[in-house]
Amino acid sequence: MGTPPPTNCSGSMDFPGAHPRNVLGYSLNDATGEFALDLGTAAAKLTGKLQDGRIAELDGIRVRAFFRWWSITGIRSSGDDLVFEVGVASAKYPSRNFNASLECEGRKST
Repeated sequence: MGTPPPTNCSGSMDFPGAHPRNVLGYSLNDATGEFALDLGTAAAKLTGKLQDGRIAELDGIRVRAFFRWWSITGIRSSGDDLVFEVGVASAKYPSRNFNASLECEGRKST
């Protein structure tokens, strides 16, 4: 990795959104769209595959909803919305909610 973070990891792939503020480096295979983001710890790595209007094969993002943790497996653009995929389920949110670069917390020890 070691490459300085871009201002927008997905800008060249026609996908809205900015990377997390605490990205230390990234790698991107221009031929396949496969990427990895380094968030500073061995447990804090985000990988996936950029496709036109979609991030597929996503690994490293988990959200808490309905009293349990869910892995986000993909994100796609749908008009002015972003659709977050969790296996066969999905949830749609306005893309404007994701204009700001937030800081990823990474995994917390319990």
